[in-house]
Amino acid sequence: MSLRPDSFSVYGAGSWGTALALQLARNGLEVYLWGHRAERLAHYEQQRENTDYLPNIPFPDTLHCHSDLNTLAQHSLYQLIVVPSHGFRQLLEQLAPLLTAEHKVLWATKGLELTSGKLLHELVEEILPQVTQYGLVSGPTFAAEVARSLPTAMTVAASSDQLGKQVTAAFQSENYRVYTSRDIVGVELGGAVKNVLAIAAGIADGLGFGANARTAIITRGLAEILRLGQALGANAETLMGLSGMGDLILTCTDNQSRNRQLGLALGAGKTLDEAIKSIGQAVEGAKTSQSIHLLAQRANVEMPICDAVHQVLYKGLSPQEAVRSLISRKPKPEF
Repeated sequence: MSLRPDSFSVYGAGSWGTALALQLARNGLEVYLWGHRAERLAHYEQQRENTDYLPNIPFPDTLHCHSDLNTLAQHSLYQLIVVPSHGFRQLLEQLAPLLTAEHKVLWATKGLELTSGKLLHELVEEILPQVTQYGLVSGPTFAAEVARSLPTAMTVAASSDQLGKQVTAAFQSENYRVYTSRDIVGVELGGAVKNVLAIAAGIADGLGFGANARTAIITRGLAEILRLGQALGANAETLMGLSGMGDLILTCTDNQSRNRQLGLALGAGKTLDEAIKSIGQAVEGAKTSQSIHLLAQRANVEMPICDAVHQVLYKGLSPQEAVRSLISRKPKPEF
């Protein structure tokens, strides 16, 4: 097997996977984009754009769509996974017999495993024990803005400084700033929990509660992230940085966020199924709320805002009752 060091295989042809593939290809790297629907990939390849999620943004000549996992694994040194979190384990299991110790595995998926509450790096270590070079890329980023080459900053958390530098070099450009970290747990937690909190912010705005409530949710939500991070060994500075507070502010305040859109729809009276159907894409925070609920219980960490979102989504609690339950909690010092 001859792996090309200037090539990335990107798994996940949604808006985020396509945007990252575009960024890499514009930097002159050879990029192969994979999705689970071969007929859609063939259409994208023919049209030279992702007509479903990022229309009118042409593919560079070095970006190709391919539906064969074996070809992608054998071709690229870097394997970048951008599928929704509920499909993360399944894809790793499909890739496991195809990858070697030489491969470098990355992911831009934000979430946890639904049934176990495991962080995604734990799944990588479990299913791909032969891979020792791994890491993730995280926000604050919206796919459409990355695809349009608007100024963006992101974080790369890697298992080694060398890999961090390599991934930085692959993504960095005139409009794209990359920061490195060794705190994989912190970057994962920031990217996962913020989606649940964005649903809460959306619910509050959907109910018409205004800027005061939104700001309180963001600030106290950050406190929840910090508590969980402390329990799991994350660095507080990470959670106060781009992939923590930065991503939290982004997803809670801008309507490009699908998680915020879900909250807005719930606050306006739609059911969960109706809201997700109207959005038309995966909404990570909906499933992540179940995983965070499980993880918080296991770590014995109090996360009242995340718990309220979980109850609204899966326990029949109305948004109005959820807000009342949060406000009526016993007063206590902020710190």
